[in-house]
Amino acid sequence: MEELFRKQEALLRATNLEFIRGYMSHVNWEAPMLCLRGGRGVGKSTLLRQFVKQKYPAGSEKVLYCTLDSVYFSSHSIMEVSERFHQHGGQLLILDEVHKYSGWSREVKEIADLYPDMQVYLSGSSMLNLLDGDADLSRRCVGYNMPGLSLREYLQFYKGIDLPAYPLEEILRSPKPIAASINESCRPLQHFHDYLRHGYYPYYHRNPVDYYTLLEQTLNYVIEAELPMLRGVEITNTRKLKALMSVLSHVVPFEVDISKLASLIGAGRNTVIEYLRNLSDAGMLNLLYSDLLSVKKMQKPDKIYLNNPNMLYALAGEGVNIGTVRECFAVNQLTQRHTVEYGKKRGDFKVDGRITFEIGGDGKGFAQVADLPDAYILADDIEMPRGNKLPLWLLGFLY
Repeated sequence: MEELFRKQEALLRATNLEFIRGYMSHVNWEAPMLCLRGGRGVGKSTLLRQFVKQKYPAGSEKVLYCTLDSVYFSSHSIMEVSERFHQHGGQLLILDEVHKYSGWSREVKEIADLYPDMQVYLSGSSMLNLLDGDADLSRRCVGYNMPGLSLREYLQFYKGIDLPAYPLEEILRSPKPIAASINESCRPLQHFHDYLRHGYYPYYHRNPVDYYTLLEQTLNYVIEAELPMLRGVEITNTRKLKALMSVLSHVVPFEVDISKLASLIGAGRNTVIEYLRNLSDAGMLNLLYSDLLSVKKMQKPDKIYLNNPNMLYALAGEGVNIGTVRECFAVNQLTQRHTVEYGKKRGDFKVDGRITFEIGGDGKGFAQVADLPDAYILADDIEMPRGNKLPLWLLGFLY
C-alpha cells in the first residue's frame, strides 16, 4: 500500500493545474461510483489527478489513485488493495486504466457491495471493454463519455486564449454578439483549420511529428486487439475493417449503400452492418439515422462519419474532402450535448428533433432549407453571422 501512495504522490506532483478542462464541472463527483470513458489521449487520467489535487491536501491517504497497468497489479488484486485502503479509513478509490485488469467488473461490483461508504471512480480507454463489463454495473455506476478538445479548449490549451462556452440555444439566439466577442479576443478562422487537422487531442504539442501515426496506432489497436477479443471479430477479417475505415475516410458523406460498402471491402452486407456498430461502440465512428425511432436503426445507419476530423486527416491525408471535414466536425461537436439525426429530405442534420442545419462553405445558399422553421446554414470561412448563416466554427464553443 505504501508503494501505491508513493506513486500517487509522484503523479500528483507532476500534474499541472494551469489548464483544467471544462468537463471537470460536467461530472458529478459526489456519485458513489462513476466511470470516465473516452478515447486514448483525451485527458481522462489528467482530469482525475487534477480533481484529487484540488480536493485533497498533499500526502492525504483518504484518496488512492491507482493505474491498473502498473506492474504492482500483476501480483496484487484490486480486491486486496480496496480492503486494506478501506480498513485504513480510505474514502475515494480511483482505478485508472481499469480495462487493463482482467475481470475488473466483477471485483468492482464486489467492492461496491462490501464498502458502500467508499466512493469508486473508474476510467479507461477501451470503450468496448467498459461497455461489455462482465458484471452489470449500469444501475449503480454513472457513466461519462469524455470527448477530445473543443475549438474553445484548443484555443485555451495551445494558444492561451481563455473564452467562455455557450449553449447551442444561446448561439442561435445571439450569434452576432457572441461572434463579435470571440473575434475581439482572437481571429478564430486563423486557428479553426489548424484545429481540424490536429487540435482534438491534447498531446499534439508533445509529439507533432508522430501525431497522425499515434492516431493510426490507436485505430489499429481497436481493430487488431479489442474487436477480436471483445466482439469476436475473426483476426483474418481485421484487414477488411481497416479497408472499411479507409473507404469511409475518403468518400464524401452520402446516404449509406451497405451493398456497395460490402462490395468494396469484400464482406457480406450483415457483416458490414456489424462492423459499423462495433466501430461506433469503440468510439471510431459516428452513425446517424434519419429517424431515431425507426426500425431502420436496427438495420443500417443513414450516414457515417469518422469520430473527429483529426482522424480523417490521419487516414486520408491531404486527399480528405473538405465537405466531409466540415460535416464530421459538426457531428462531433453537436453529439456531445445533443441528439443529431440525418436530415435526409431537408438539410444535412436535424438536432434535438427541431433545429435544421445545412453545412457548407461561404457560398452555401438556403435553397435546401428555405421556409423551414429553425433552419440555419453553418458556413465555413466566414467570421461573422449573416442572418441565419452562421460561422461553422461557433460549434466549437459548445463546451
